[in-house]
Amino acid sequence: MEGGLLGFLEKNSIYIVLFIVLVVWIGIFLFLINTDKRLKAIEKELGKPYSGKKEN
Repeated sequence: MEGGLLGFLEKNSIYIVLFIVLVVWIGIFLFLINTDKRLKAIEKELGKPYSGKKEN
């Protein structure tokens, strides 16, 4: 095996890009889950869920 892992990644740099994109998507997904949990806690604390309609 000439070059080993480093040689493989130099010839197939698309895998590095795919790994970075995967990490970014996982980060976005975890951020959204965390935000949803916080929003649900705030809604529970207020006692009424957000309906999406404006009150006049």
